[in-house]
Amino acid sequence: MSAPFRIEKPTYDAATGVARFPYALGDLRFTETLRFADGADADAAASAAFARLLDLTAIVLGVSYFKLTAPHRIIAGFPLNAAERDFALDVYSNGLGEFYARNNLTRFGKIEIDAPDDTSRARPAPLLRDRALLPIGGGKDSLVSVELLEAAGLDYTPFAVNPKGPILGSVDKIGRTPLYVDRTLDPEMIRLGKEPGYLNGHVPSTAINSMIAALTALLFSYSRIVLSNERSASEGNVMHDGREVNHQYSKSLEFEVRIANILGDATGGALNYFSLLRPYSEARIAKLFARETRFDHVFSSCNRNFKLSGHDGPLWCGECPKCHFTFLLMASRMDYGRMLSIFGHNFLDVPANERSFRELTGLAGQKPWECVGEIEEAAACLYILTQHPDWENAAIVRTLSDDLVAQYGRARLSAALAALFTDSPDHHIPRAIAERIAPHAL
Repeated sequence: MSAPFRIEKPTYDAATGVARFPYALGDLRFTETLRFADGADADAAASAAFARLLDLTAIVLGVSYFKLTAPHRIIAGFPLNAAERDFALDVYSNGLGEFYARNNLTRFGKIEIDAPDDTSRARPAPLLRDRALLPIGGGKDSLVSVELLEAAGLDYTPFAVNPKGPILGSVDKIGRTPLYVDRTLDPEMIRLGKEPGYLNGHVPSTAINSMIAALTALLFSYSRIVLSNERSASEGNVMHDGREVNHQYSKSLEFEVRIANILGDATGGALNYFSLLRPYSEARIAKLFARETRFDHVFSSCNRNFKLSGHDGPLWCGECPKCHFTFLLMASRMDYGRMLSIFGHNFLDVPANERSFRELTGLAGQKPWECVGEIEEAAACLYILTQHPDWENAAIVRTLSDDLVAQYGRARLSAALAALFTDSPDHHIPRAIAERIAPHAL
């Protein structure tokens, strides 16, 4: 049995704007740091709510160090109440589901978290300004949130952790002063992750960035964190160890509800957290994105070509599942010339891409370990293209057309297509905001 993972008490230095998060794994010691922008509110930094968020952030950031050996026991050096303990177990279970599946580990229901019981009373609510912190990822989704918030006249500030590539290019086009946080992982953890005898793999990055956003919201007075996660993020990839595993778990509706409650409780109800795009399918978001052209040459959903500058080099590799899925969504929403100006060439006319598109549409293998939409959604989008004069003769479309109809049937594909443009009522957008957004999302 490997040594337990210890999450020590984090600290924040208001004079330097640096938070430190120490961890231990047997004899190994690690420290991760966050450096916040200048101008933070010293009173907010000294509040009970911020102290609680700092502890909870230590829990979530710890996944990067825990996964080196993935022990069954976690020890926290600060108190947790029952809801916070459940939240921590969820992060280290479902949040690391892909990591367990791809390393063939069985951890579901077996992880224990030891921490003193928190019996403190509810924390007073800090006074936060009526405005939103909007995480920008460089892809189409957060940019659609930009367009909707602006159209509705809602105040927001772009936010990112370690911004680069398409994030910088997108923020430049947005034209608002952003808030950035510098995150520095312990270099020894990175080194060990490449060594024999240690494990590596996927971590719930949205959960990590959301907790960093929560700290930023208190330090700079924002009453809400607005995510841009769509409804398809809730669909899993595979079954493992008796449970559905989802690459995008920390983008799912289930996790959104969990973290929103945790952040609300920690701040006396002052901090709100929700996804503005939760009612929409990826195809619906692509349609909204296509209405504007200002982000055409700065956005990217490609992890391979995540360049240091959003204006330097190709933003799309054209070979990965994220490139292929985004191309598939956009193809029926933009004219052919605009598509080529964005993506460089026709990804659907490259025979070597066939396997990838088969996996995306459920004709082979499993849903890729990427932030892509639902299987049936991709199938319905490809079905549109089989009847579109710009795309029907592309190599991939021709090759997959008959198999697509044979597997799903035309009636099912047509019904799936209609469902993509029917908004879901399953979301947690505050009513007042939903009503202001609705007229601009038609």
